[in-house]
Amino acid sequence: MQPGNFNTTRALIHIKNMVSNSCIRIVEQELGRTGFVQVLRIKLGEAEIQFDAQVMNMDTIDLILRKNGFELLKDIDKILVEQIKSAIIQLIFYGNNATSLMRNSDYLSEKLGQPYLHLSKMFSEKTGSTLEKYIILIKVEKVKELISYDQLSLSEIAYMMGYSSVQYLSNQFKQVAGITISEYKSQRNNGRKSLSALLD
Repeated sequence: MQPGNFNTTRALIHIKNMVSNSCIRIVEQELGRTGFVQVLRIKLGEAEIQFDAQVMNMDTIDLILRKNGFELLKDIDKILVEQIKSAIIQLIFYGNNATSLMRNSDYLSEKLGQPYLHLSKMFSEKTGSTLEKYIILIKVEKVKELISYDQLSLSEIAYMMGYSSVQYLSNQFKQVAGITISEYKSQRNNGRKSLSALLD
């Protein structure tokens, strides 16, 4: 598609289930593969695109996304919930130790430009789960990842993930995962969950 074509439509789209850098690559590749969509900018949960309106529309774009496990979001509240999820995943999985230095509430308020209480209330209403519980679920999945690498001690993991002690980390891990960290390490199947399915 040639930029500047007079039939070109430009749009910011919000996408459900984008939870990793791999998801970003998949969305960019699949939309670009059509030959009629150009991805101008993309990050977790959203993309700015332009497309030839004569041969492509939002329904077709949604269909392409759904075939790859994603979907377009149109409801404002659902978009906000997805932005909250993306912000949490970005902090915990890609924050380079930021979780031990910044409170989650401060980070989310700054990132999304809204009071934490409003974000927390909206999240609970739309997902049926508290924001605090979701943050814990994401943290435990990150802990599983770090354990599987076998490069850091539990003390180092606890510090990196913002836990005050190894005991606190161990207790929360068992509460969420249903098994101890030692039992998790001994499993052949690592038991990690898809981030997009944590509240399903």
